[in-house]
Amino acid sequence: MKTYTKAILLPLTALILSCNQKEVDLEKYINSEIASGKVPGIGLSIIVEGDVLLSKGYGYADIENQIPFTDSTIMNIASISKTFIGVSMMHAVEKGLIELDDDVNKYLSFKLVNPHRPEKKIMVKHLMGHRSSIIDENKTYTSSYHYGGDAPTNLGEFLKNYLSEGGSYYSKENFLDKDPGSKHEYSNIGAGLAAHVLESIMKKPFNLITRELIFKPIGMKNTVWFLSEMENQSNHAKLYKIEKDGNKLSEVELYGLITYPDGGLRTSIKDLTKYLNYIMYDSPGLEQPIMNKKSKENMFTPDFDQDYAKFWDTKEYLGHGGGDPGVATSMYFDPKTEIGVILFTNTSTYGNFYELLKKIYNHGLMLKRNKQ
Repeated sequence: MKTYTKAILLPLTALILSCNQKEVDLEKYINSEIASGKVPGIGLSIIVEGDVLLSKGYGYADIENQIPFTDSTIMNIASISKTFIGVSMMHAVEKGLIELDDDVNKYLSFKLVNPHRPEKKIMVKHLMGHRSSIIDENKTYTSSYHYGGDAPTNLGEFLKNYLSEGGSYYSKENFLDKDPGSKHEYSNIGAGLAAHVLESIMKKPFNLITRELIFKPIGMKNTVWFLSEMENQSNHAKLYKIEKDGNKLSEVELYGLITYPDGGLRTSIKDLTKYLNYIMYDSPGLEQPIMNKKSKENMFTPDFDQDYAKFWDTKEYLGHGGGDPGVATSMYFDPKTEIGVILFTNTSTYGNFYELLKKIYNHGLMLKRNKQ
């Protein structure tokens, strides 16, 4: 019996030591990146088969005041925000409030027509797959970022002025000279329009739709769209960029987006991990699930190409990435391995972001082997 026990304990001890070393190696790499001045703060989480096995922050949310970056630090997550439009839209479809093949004009107070293809209708599914033929005119879209606080302009007002003939931002160049549905053209403004369609259907602003439908039921207590919704802004990470000389981090003033549903969500690693786990595993405990299994499968099924479904990347993993001034984020789930990874950095100029993301995923594989 002693020999048998010893034979089991020795490999088990070796495995534990190996796993601990792997975690040390990951943390050593992260800490060396922070020490190099390349990145101020990092937040990450790893989900393995529905269990959160790592949720942690490193470095600083605020360099000047030496405030640590933790898994409760709040920051804007850029285009991961679009997945919340996808979830909300599929809920509306499930409830019979809208059809994906509907003409968008059915739900708008202004007329939307591609001036190059006026006879072709723009459908809801075109918006969700970035095939609406609406493009982001760079100067106008860039000017929709409001530094110093929340954007003062109403989402619907901006969209009308950008998409409707006679609007102050309107131009034929805001549209591709292509049939809607025929070409994938990533469009933040198109995503904002999808959220505005939901506002029309549900008779309330998109921030309230998501608060009631997603944030409250899942328990995302530190998730908001607007700075004005935060009770304590001291928990919001400061954002940074590397100066042109490549040797110094400078602060990026906090900002809001007019088309906020396309990239303006502010949340923490801890809250977003709850969200990803819920979406992938239909977390029990909700009296009324956000959507059923069929709706979720539909959300992850591309209507056009195989790389992008309804505001979710589907090429290799399910999820979305994001990048904005002072922000780089990623949220992905691998259905084959059942490993989910979330990564935040409070700078958009960190060159080793994807190298770190790969290391975190590989660490998840190691944690899965240990779990088994």
